[in-house]
Amino acid sequence: MNPQARSLGGDTPRGFLFALTAYLLWGFLPLYLKLVDHIGMVEVLAHRVVWSLPIALAVLLALGRTDTLREAIRTPRMLGMACLTSVLISINWGVYIWAIQSGQALEAALGYYINPLFSIFLGAVLLGERLSARQWAAVALAALAVGVLTWEAGRLPLAALTLTVSWGFYAYFKRSLPIGPNQGFALEVLLLMPIALGYLLWLQGQGALHFTQAGAADVALLVGCGVITAVPLMIYANGAKLLTLSTIAIMQYIAPTMIFLIAVFVFAEPFGTARAIAFPMIWAALVLYTSEIVGRRLRRAAAPSD
Repeated sequence: MNPQARSLGGDTPRGFLFALTAYLLWGFLPLYLKLVDHIGMVEVLAHRVVWSLPIALAVLLALGRTDTLREAIRTPRMLGMACLTSVLISINWGVYIWAIQSGQALEAALGYYINPLFSIFLGAVLLGERLSARQWAAVALAALAVGVLTWEAGRLPLAALTLTVSWGFYAYFKRSLPIGPNQGFALEVLLLMPIALGYLLWLQGQGALHFTQAGAADVALLVGCGVITAVPLMIYANGAKLLTLSTIAIMQYIAPTMIFLIAVFVFAEPFGTARAIAFPMIWAALVLYTSEIVGRRLRRAAAPSD
């Protein structure tokens, strides 16, 4: 990479474009999933796995990085950690599909808004990281917002919390997987493949497999589930390497904001009083969280070098 391509903050235009592309693709994902909401959630999830694997392996072959994948398969500890992350990501994907299919896209947006706040909470609890007053305030505001929604609905926003917790722990354990992000993704879908294929074969045996009974449009959409799953993840993984953490922290709000807007203005999901209170609380919490990250970055930039 040409050093002049980097900005003063340590970001590159290429990294920014990669990350922006990934977040925009994730932001439009509800529109795609709505097109397959007449197909069972688990079958859609299985197709996400099955059609992601050829793409992931093709990318590794093109990059010449299949050796790392083979080594990971032969390493019990790495394989065990990949099993855990593959379970977590499949839960996240499945709940997200269900949320869109059942008219709960606003809960999905809420879950991904809360996620960075849950991640810093995990850092404090599991890694002993010290949080500033602003960070604690952000976590408290998010908890209060969940409380408001719970009080209004008479139940916890389980879809949002499941998305938050599954992705938060996925990212936490993913740090312990000592292989590149592309190899890690390929390993995860490779581990999920027998379960996904087994389920699809079982559906076929029951005469309930939509894929073999569908028209060309539905077949194309189900095959495309691999593209909409693998491509954004791999684009993001390559972009994240070329960006600072503070830039990623700010950009990660693009996808849930798009999901929020699609839920309200395209899917016409109800936006009642509780949500009108809770979402601004979440946004305020994210402002606190982001200001802390940006403030640290500015202080580091202003500090005299030795």
